[in-house]
Amino acid sequence: MPSSEEGVPFATALVAGGLAGTSVDVALFPIDTIKTRLQSPQGFAKAGGFRGIYQGLGAAAAGSAPGAALFFSVYETSKPKIRQLQQTLGILPNNDSISHMLAASMGEVAACLVRVPTEVVKAKMQTSGGGLVETVREVMTQERHGPLGFVTGGLYRGFGITLFREIPFAMIQFPLYERSKQWIADTYHQSSATPIQGAVCGSVSGGIAAALTTPLDLVKTRLMLGSDKSGKPYANAMDVLRRSVSEEGASVLLQGIQPRVMWISIGG
Repeated sequence: MPSSEEGVPFATALVAGGLAGTSVDVALFPIDTIKTRLQSPQGFAKAGGFRGIYQGLGAAAAGSAPGAALFFSVYETSKPKIRQLQQTLGILPNNDSISHMLAASMGEVAACLVRVPTEVVKAKMQTSGGGLVETVREVMTQERHGPLGFVTGGLYRGFGITLFREIPFAMIQFPLYERSKQWIADTYHQSSATPIQGAVCGSVSGGIAAALTTPLDLVKTRLMLGSDKSGKPYANAMDVLRRSVSEEGASVLLQGIQPRVMWISIGG
């Protein structure tokens, strides 16, 4: 059995995931800012252009470590358990992709509990130029979202569409990642892929998943920003999709694809 199926200690996954997430988010933050501004209904220039590309870094840094740590700890600890359950119940026991997809989906649900509030604040800071405290205060006074909306205000605006983006992303990326690592190990008669080979697998699989889920990412970004270029609020994800395509054409769904693919491929 390949090493990727062995359980990684919870503490190790927690620390490694947190460090990896923070490093990637901070180092590649300018690319994320450009992506967000390209997807803004205001248009790239009005959303800030190339000015202040580190605007919102504080919010991203605050959420990246706990979000990534939650994802990787849940992913690595649940993957062998799901695999064991497959074997016990005889549900496609030789198909590793099932455990990879389910574990990644569970990890994304956990991570979104932290990721969504920080993404809402970050996106608004990236496109409006406001400060962290000012933006958090503004979001907290907006329309309430979620069962704890009376406490969190608009911090969880877009939670559903974020899950709808992240789960397909994870179900594309992680099976591709795990399968490509195993293919390399088998092809070159290795016990497992080397760190460099694993990094390449992560980059390629992440880039493919990023490209395929860009339309969902655009809807997520606009819903989190809250309103269109005229200031008219978006009601929900379907409203964002309908109005965006109606006003700007179907090609709008691919806005930001280049920086999104670049950012995730490098960070993969």
